[in-house]
Amino acid sequence: MSNSRGTHTLENGMPSTQEAVKPAQTDIVPAHKEDHTNGTVEGPGSGRTVGILFAVALIAAISYGLHLRSSHEKEVTRATDEAAILSVNVVQPHSGSGAAQDLVLPGNVQAFTQAPIYSRTNGYLKKWYFDIGAHVRQGQLLAEIETPEVDQQLQQSRAELDRMQANMELAGVTSNRWQSLLAKHAVSQQETDQARSNYIAAQAAVDASKANVRRLEQLQNYEKIVAPFDGVITARNTDIGDLIDAGSSSSNPRALFQLATTGKLRVYAAVPEVYADSIHNGDTADLTQDSNPSEKIPGTIVRNAKAIDLASRTLNVEVDVNNRDNRLLPGAYVFVHFHVPGGANAFTVPSNTLLFRAEGLRVAVVRNDRVELAPVTIGQDYGNTVEITSGLTSSDEIVIDPSDSLASGMQVRANRGAKGRS
Repeated sequence: MSNSRGTHTLENGMPSTQEAVKPAQTDIVPAHKEDHTNGTVEGPGSGRTVGILFAVALIAAISYGLHLRSSHEKEVTRATDEAAILSVNVVQPHSGSGAAQDLVLPGNVQAFTQAPIYSRTNGYLKKWYFDIGAHVRQGQLLAEIETPEVDQQLQQSRAELDRMQANMELAGVTSNRWQSLLAKHAVSQQETDQARSNYIAAQAAVDASKANVRRLEQLQNYEKIVAPFDGVITARNTDIGDLIDAGSSSSNPRALFQLATTGKLRVYAAVPEVYADSIHNGDTADLTQDSNPSEKIPGTIVRNAKAIDLASRTLNVEVDVNNRDNRLLPGAYVFVHFHVPGGANAFTVPSNTLLFRAEGLRVAVVRNDRVELAPVTIGQDYGNTVEITSGLTSSDEIVIDPSDSLASGMQVRANRGAKGRS
């Protein structure tokens, strides 16, 4: 039986099998659906593809971020490691220190002969004839002193001498007379001996009076101050009318003049004990001054103290210099250049490479980018440089201005081509 729609039903009113299947097919999503908006057709796998692409992109982004983080961490680690490596300046030791080196020491210039000129008599300065800088000859009159007291004492002594001589003559006549009377037995032997003794005493008094006269005459001669040797007046400490005290009558007498010879000078230098064996009489030495450092004045080592001063641990050395052209002045401050030979197999390094440690003197040597604190022995000390007699080779690279924290085995970065202290 069919209805108006053409469906088939059973007799009991139930639909047929064909009709029952039709509603189930209407619930299935069609495989292809037409998009009425733009006319395209979407397949069932397009959403899954988008998800996969999004997951791949996310994984790639995460991987790239992790790679960037790892690279950054490696860069930071590398920079930290590089910063931890100490950078040092190095130099190589200079060989050839066996040749003569200059040991430069300060020296004091003194006149070859110098003396203060004192008065040997009391009085007043009457006149002076030479001032500072004047060249004088031995025996030339420098000044005159008025000594009225000495003059009066001399006159009195001479009068006393005349009286003594008169007494002596009388005693001599008396002694002769008594000798004649004794021969005639007119006087006793005792009286004759007494007369003879009086004559001898009178002679002694005359001799004493003569000596006193000569003393006062000598003091009177000291009224004239003369030059004891050829030289230059370097100081004049008196003027006309000054009260002059004899050199022996005052605990602190004042020198009238200072006289010095400048044609030949002495230069004294204190040589450290370590160089004492290198100083020999007869060797040459050069002198320089701050006023003209390029000019070298030759000198000769003439003598030394042959003993080390206990206080300064130095050897006093005298260098004589010919100064006829007056290039040097007494009292000047100069530098004495002693030519001191160095060690035969030694090296010279800057003094600012030395490390003073408790275990001894060391220098920091860079070998295979590692520090080694090498023990060394100093030969000569030249001030800015020192001579090393053992502990180094010509190929060693030595650290300049090493840090106190530097230790053996420490990795360093060597900056070559640096210069030590000059």
